[in-house]
Amino acid sequence: MSELRFTEDHEWLRTEADGSVTVGITAFAQNALGDVVYVQLPELQSYEQGAEASTVESVKAASGVYMPLTGEVVETNSALEGNPELVNEDPLGQGWFFRFIPADAGAVGQLLDQDAYDRLIKAQAEA
Repeated sequence: MSELRFTEDHEWLRTEADGSVTVGITAFAQNALGDVVYVQLPELQSYEQGAEASTVESVKAASGVYMPLTGEVVETNSALEGNPELVNEDPLGQGWFFRFIPADAGAVGQLLDQDAYDRLIKAQAEA
């Protein structure tokens, strides 16, 4: 398993052996949302960086899941359709949302690493 990368919108990314990138929301994000009751998965198509690719709804609120980098979604986690609670139970594992092929594979490394993400959530908690 490769090192996780993160966005300021609280998505995590993991580059897979085949070059695809798996995306989900962080434990911080799912904890803030509360119990997840529905996940709208993205279409298998290309998205620009920052575009809303997916939606997650909880008992508290609905939130967008944004495309972390420009690329083409090639797979979605159909297990979430019947079991959206996987996002709460295993956000960094079985609760993943989609996989995509980035237009620029090197761009993944430019996202936040674990230390930078930890500083981000600490700063947000203090704000």
